[in-house]
Amino acid sequence: MNTIVETDIETEEVPEDEEEDAYVQYDIATYPSDLTVLVLKSMWDGGQIIIPEFQRNYVWTIKQASLLIESFLVGLPVPQAFFYIDKENRNLVIDGQQRITTLAFYLNGYFGSEDFQGKKQVFRLTGLSKKSPFQGKRFTDLDEKDQRKLTNSVLRVVNIRQMAPRDDDTASFHIFERLNTGGTPLKPQEIRNCVFHGQIVTDLSVLNRDKNWRKIVGRDAVDKHKRDEEIVLRIFSLFERAEKYEKPMKEFLNISMKENRQANTLKFMQFKDRFPIVCKKFIDNFGEKPFHLRGPMNLAAADCIMAECIKNYDKKFDVAKKNFESLMDDPKFREDIFFNTSDASVVKRRIDRVKTLFKE
Repeated sequence: MNTIVETDIETEEVPEDEEEDAYVQYDIATYPSDLTVLVLKSMWDGGQIIIPEFQRNYVWTIKQASLLIESFLVGLPVPQAFFYIDKENRNLVIDGQQRITTLAFYLNGYFGSEDFQGKKQVFRLTGLSKKSPFQGKRFTDLDEKDQRKLTNSVLRVVNIRQMAPRDDDTASFHIFERLNTGGTPLKPQEIRNCVFHGQIVTDLSVLNRDKNWRKIVGRDAVDKHKRDEEIVLRIFSLFERAEKYEKPMKEFLNISMKENRQANTLKFMQFKDRFPIVCKKFIDNFGEKPFHLRGPMNLAAADCIMAECIKNYDKKFDVAKKNFESLMDDPKFREDIFFNTSDASVVKRRIDRVKTLFKE
């Protein structure tokens, strides 16, 4: 079984905190639900609580998990969780993944997922005070009154539902972004993968692991915050509808995810087929890390050039190689890939310029 290594990648672009955000008006309803642990487990077992595949893995130690269970057993307060209720009435976990997962693990008797041998660790409360009557106990080892106390304990959940605009759920991205309260705030692509959850999430993940794309990115390991998946989405977005680009880039990508979430549009299927072909041709003709112009990967160069190559995937890349070198030496093009890179006029100029790539 292969282990997927995750790391952080370096990119050269407009910093997130300097990019203009979209102005979005929306109407949301928020209401609390006091759910017993037994109800939460039933919802978990029935697939009614969704922790999308983008979410960080379960990271608590067994001691952290045991302290949470003990808090319920002794009546200590536990922080509330947040659910986003989507159009299909699914409960997407914004905040509270570790707590809810811990409860399900303990009541089901096992801590964590299966290891590479298919075995699971029995969940015994660990790391508690030596005087604690619960130290070392599984759920089935608890007295019946303690089992009832745990299963009848309440976790408050704040439910968030978007009421308007009903025809544009890109606003849900901004709701999720602002209400994500985890210790390490989620990055934009992590949020997109939840809000616009569909086949596109899986397909972008597969494309991001293409061996030649990893050479272009310059790292074997995928980015733990999905930044490299976002680059793939960015390339697709310019391939699909560059002429419709409007600032900010973040919202442009949101619309792409929303409109292609099932990955069944003609444009996305073309992109999915062509992307690995173009990555292979890129490595054969341009070598590894072709967009690392001043150290980190330059996204402004990568997005427009890769998008143009995917449009012309069946043409001669030896011609594009010569023109690529000229392009990188062009002072005006370099200005457009280093300064104000997300401005609509700048994006249009660099897209128009890369159309010369395949001219003999």
